[in-house]
Amino acid sequence: MAKRRRLETPSTADLNRIEQEFRSETTERPPIGRGMAPISQVAAESASMVPVESTEVRAARARSEADASKLREAEERGLLIVELPIEQIDEGAMIRDRMVMNEEEMIELRLSIAAHGQRLPIEVFQMDPVSGQGPRFGLLSGYRRLQAMRELFELTQAEKHASIRALIRPRAEADEAFVAMVEENEVREELSHFERGRIAVIAAQQGAFANTEDAVNKLFATGSKAKRSKVRSFALIFEELGDMLRFPEALTERRGLRLSAALRSGGEIRLRQALSVRQPDDAEVEWEMIEPVLEAVEATPQVSSKGGRPRSKLVAGWIDDKTIRTTSGIVIRRGRDEKGHTLRLEGRALDDDLMDSLMAEIKSLLDR
Repeated sequence: MAKRRRLETPSTADLNRIEQEFRSETTERPPIGRGMAPISQVAAESASMVPVESTEVRAARARSEADASKLREAEERGLLIVELPIEQIDEGAMIRDRMVMNEEEMIELRLSIAAHGQRLPIEVFQMDPVSGQGPRFGLLSGYRRLQAMRELFELTQAEKHASIRALIRPRAEADEAFVAMVEENEVREELSHFERGRIAVIAAQQGAFANTEDAVNKLFATGSKAKRSKVRSFALIFEELGDMLRFPEALTERRGLRLSAALRSGGEIRLRQALSVRQPDDAEVEWEMIEPVLEAVEATPQVSSKGGRPRSKLVAGWIDDKTIRTTSGIVIRRGRDEKGHTLRLEGRALDDDLMDSLMAEIKSLLDR
């Protein structure tokens, strides 16, 4: 059996000797910069150079970063008003809905801008850049303000009229741009009946909408059925006679509805012939050239295109002193009861849109 070794507690002298031997065999820990890996030394030096910021400084920097983020967001959403040189704006980037401008109103607008400055910004979108040219912007709304500013600059050559305040809107889809333009003009000053029909046709032709019907429904979505029905009637006038009429914007609602009805009844050729005889000097002369054709078309009985047993022809006009038949076959009967006068309308051609138009027309007559 092996003899156990007896352990003894080291004395103070032994402990001092052991400590001296340990120190002689190890080196001291080097200070920063000595004996360190290069990447560790760079990190240590960088950390030592970063200043210690106070709470106030850090809060101010956070506010600045937040403000910069809000500014970028506002710019992207087109909420910032900027000053743009008027020569950089292309008012023909979109077909305008407004055909004519009242000269007296334009003079009033120029005087207002000259005296008080431009109060409302125009709206534009940034166009694709052209090689060798500066930035270009297409006009969305504010046509009259832009024209007034250009006229002021031509008259005065003043630097303050060389630029215009504008909102740079995000480049919207074509249908949204047309809707925005129509809404802006409808709120500011109502378009004429013909202008509404014209812009609906042009917007559809440019591919912004599937067809004229789709354009009318979306451009005038907030309008009544009767209003959209009238727009479709004037759109037909623009499609069939837009190149012949010299004063189309002067057509009243009643005249326009008569004209569109004649076009639907096949009177286009006769109307074009009548308009080609001479150039009218004003809207009334033009209507005098049109009206005889309308009366002839309205007096012509409508022939049904359906097959089957031939029916007796229905003659339009007065049936008796209280009953009249229209060229579309609608019969209007006049009566009276204890409450007042009555009108009864009968016929397959009647629908909700036509009744809305009739109600609006009756209201217009009674309001005068």
